[in-house]
Amino acid sequence: MDQAANLRKLTEGTTNLKLVPNQARPMTKIIAIASGKGGVGKSTLSVNLAIAIAKAGHKVLIFDGDLGLANINVLLGIIPKYNLYHVVKGHKSLKDIIIQTQDGVDIIAGASGYSQLANLNDTQRNNLIKGFADLDNYDYMIIDTGAGISSNVIGLVMPADEVIVVTTPEPTAITDSYGLIKSIVSQTKDKNLKIMVNRVRSAIEGKKVADRVIDISGQFLEVQVENLGFIFQDEEVEKSIREQKPYITNSPRSKAAACLTRITHTLLQTENTDSDTEGLAGFIKKFFSFVDYREKELEERMLEDDDISDKG
Repeated sequence: MDQAANLRKLTEGTTNLKLVPNQARPMTKIIAIASGKGGVGKSTLSVNLAIAIAKAGHKVLIFDGDLGLANINVLLGIIPKYNLYHVVKGHKSLKDIIIQTQDGVDIIAGASGYSQLANLNDTQRNNLIKGFADLDNYDYMIIDTGAGISSNVIGLVMPADEVIVVTTPEPTAITDSYGLIKSIVSQTKDKNLKIMVNRVRSAIEGKKVADRVIDISGQFLEVQVENLGFIFQDEEVEKSIREQKPYITNSPRSKAAACLTRITHTLLQTENTDSDTEGLAGFIKKFFSFVDYREKELEERMLEDDDISDKG
């Protein structure tokens, strides 16, 4: 029996998984998907995981938070007429720009080239807060953050209920995933962190990489990181990207789809039923509070450096 068949057997019966009824969990659960470096498959995971959760009977929204290089719509073969830029400028409401896809998920398209969501005036911020306040009918919001450890990335991660850090077996990706976890932990240790290893050649390799990140995070950062699972290197994934059709629907019997189904099952089964956030409006308010704090912190450091230079 091949690896795909084994995985399908393990995940049998999870495709139609339904868990907590919406009325028992009024607040939207927010899952941020991040990576220490680009090119590890973070956006592809975001899209396919969102669809898998939707297939389990939940209402799901994808927020393209990779603001400078927004590409969620590209992976889905969609050309949006409006995006986040039009909301910020007050031309459209957030509800106006939401795109309903044939895959059962809704998306908020990012504004490519408009990379600094943090640098908005009060009116523009209020436009976003008001827009998100009207969207609490979703069960889950998946945030596809940018890669790295910028203020925009950490700001989107901090208010989330769950954080999935995506890496690959490449040494640079492992190192950068640890760097991302370290940046998150420097702000708070009270965060549900999970590691997902993409493009592995074997289950053993996937476990080995995850264990390495978990061990060094526990040893040097004193934080617990959960192993969410792995996804096999699979030509069907590359094909789905070229064809702009998510592999979870286009190639449901592929090795990658079997892995993702198991990851979705694990994620939903272990999810806390109560969101730690104050709805989506609370989420975006916390984002702005964090980036303001980081900006103030940076200014204070620059002033301290200037004082040291002057005394020197």
